Amino acid sequence: MVRLLKDESLVALWQRFFEEQCRSDIETIALEYPERRSLVVDYWDVDKFDPSLTELLINQPYKTVFNAEEALNTIDVAAEHKLKLHFRVRNLPDTHKIIIRKIRANHLGKFMAVEGLVKKRTEVRPKLLVAAFQCNKCGAIIRIEQDEDILKEPSECYEDQGGCGRVSSFKLSTNLSTFIDSQKIEIQENPEGLRGGTQPERISVYLEDDLVGEIAPGDRVIVNGILHSMQRRRGTFRLTSFDKAMEAVSIESQEMAFEEVEVTEEDEQEILKTSKDPDIYDKMRQSIAPTIYGMEIEKEAIVLQLFGGLSKRMPDGTYMRGDIHTLFVGDPGTAKSQMLAYMSKLAPRSVYASGKATTAAGLTAAAVRDEFGEGQWTLEAGALVLADMGVACIDEIDKMEETDRSSMYQAMEQQEISVAKAGINATLKSRCAILAAANPKLGRFDEFIPIHEQINMPPALLSRFDLIFSILDKPDRKTDTALATHILESHKAGEMHENIAKSKDSLYSKEQESVMMKHVMPIFEPEFVRKYVAYAKRNVFPVMTDETLDVLRNYYVDFRSSSEDSVPFTPRQLEAFVRLAEASARIRLSQEATIEDAKRAIAIIDQYLRRVGMDRETGKFDIDIIATGFSHSQHERMRSIIDLIKRLCNESSGGNAARSDIISEAEISGMESRKVEEALDRLKRNGQIYEPMHGKYRVTEY
Repeated sequence: MVRLLKDESLVALWQRFFEEQCRSDIETIALEYPERRSLVVDYWDVDKFDPSLTELLINQPYKTVFNAEEALNTIDVAAEHKLKLHFRVRNLPDTHKIIIRKIRANHLGKFMAVEGLVKKRTEVRPKLLVAAFQCNKCGAIIRIEQDEDILKEPSECYEDQGGCGRVSSFKLSTNLSTFIDSQKIEIQENPEGLRGGTQPERISVYLEDDLVGEIAPGDRVIVNGILHSMQRRRGTFRLTSFDKAMEAVSIESQEMAFEEVEVTEEDEQEILKTSKDPDIYDKMRQSIAPTIYGMEIEKEAIVLQLFGGLSKRMPDGTYMRGDIHTLFVGDPGTAKSQMLAYMSKLAPRSVYASGKATTAAGLTAAAVRDEFGEGQWTLEAGALVLADMGVACIDEIDKMEETDRSSMYQAMEQQEISVAKAGINATLKSRCAILAAANPKLGRFDEFIPIHEQINMPPALLSRFDLIFSILDKPDRKTDTALATHILESHKAGEMHENIAKSKDSLYSKEQESVMMKHVMPIFEPEFVRKYVAYAKRNVFPVMTDETLDVLRNYYVDFRSSSEDSVPFTPRQLEAFVRLAEASARIRLSQEATIEDAKRAIAIIDQYLRRVGMDRETGKFDIDIIATGFSHSQHERMRSIIDLIKRLCNESSGGNAARSDIISEAEISGMESRKVEEALDRLKRNGQIYEPMHGKYRVTEY
């Protein structure tokens, strides 16, 4: 194999390249050897030095890489040990970047780049590089280089390696053999590159030596490597169809936000010009799902969620998320699912999942045992991990099983997912904004019933959403007329479009179609919005001005001090103000979050609290309704009733408090009988009181 690959003239050419271009890099690596064992070279540096080398690298990668490593390891750098370095190439041109589904037989044996996200990975395993066999007749050690998956044994005891030359049986000596670390990962196509309903295709990638152990499921990577085929077997028979796989030469991590969204210089000029528009906020809002009528506040919140705030890593290691989580709760037929579906197509790096058809493993991560890991456990990334640095749209989140929903707590606040399954302990990143929709348990949303009673979701999960919007379908002649007109005209515009496109003798003209389409056309095309968001997330990192800090601080302190009994909102809502203000500044590409941004954040959160965070009994804001499921007034009432039951039990000869006595005593204290009955039922349901006999209560002693 070595004799076939070695080319002295090619080695000499590579030696000259390394001496002229990489001498200082090699000397640096020599100082850190063996922790660093690879020289990473830019493709364009090689191309500038000699274009014939890059052409050879693409078409005959095995030969080129072998000779490059031969040359690299002859460079004298006066190191303590003899260096044995790997040659790695990165930054391949776009012409050699292949989409996984476009890989064909003519690409086999070529050097190419594949972009995608890591779906699975196996554990790191030792792989035999040079096998040492001991002859059972003479005891000589025979070494055989292993270049295939199946172990190659010597056919005889070779005399040129000091053997006896006879046909013999051999014993593998692992102590004298040479091993190398190896790992297998599976790369899946990026979801944003798929057409609707298309199943993403995958390819297996083999990593060796210092490439292993660095990649986690959910990471977005570009793998530069050599495509090769792998023999398929059915039992002992070898098939004529092969599997495609890749041998990685180098891996580039896509840590930067939205690398896959290409922004040209013309796009950049257009984005900068648009950011100066004073109506940028209205135009952005009108570009979100224009076929859906109304929902102005919700659309404005979605625009802010799209841009997001700043994630911050503090010196002590504390992580503060910048992503904004939004929940829609509302009546059926109010376009919640349609809004989520639109956002999943619009937002870069978005994933759509339905709560009814999703498990905890599908959302977070799963440990699976399949052929990919040769029967061993492998880690597979779920929807929240795949949406890292993007938006996860979860429809019908209330329909998820309770055990599955509990896996979202860590993903929403810490934006990490810890996996401890089947001996695998790993932490995966889920730095995504969550846009969720839920339906009320009773079919329609009731403004006068606390939100936690209407959705099948625990308060602890509800409180992690920055914004919760109730979407009501109330009959109103003026609104209904405008909504009906919008829907019917949208359908008519669609009918005209189909008629003109598919009918040979259409009665309608393009001008008529464009007039009808005007009110459902977004002001900014979805592709432009994607580029605008990607540009803002890459380049804009706003800082709040001192005046902005004062506005938010004063609003927070004044609001909390104005309500002596209840808690209007908590520090968690204050962080939501900050995230919304940062997102508002990003929309106009400003590096400063100003007072206007703070006021916009306050206006949106004020709307959210008015809808779902107001105690209808007192008319005051009370975040406890969302955070704990009970308002402050309900807490006080239940505490009073528990005290009342204790007193009546002590006064009663049987040690029980009759329901009728509790209600009458409570009415004397000024409580409504209906609310007392509700409180008794809730206390009994929560286990705080119990009913030893019908209509008699006692307080549960803990």
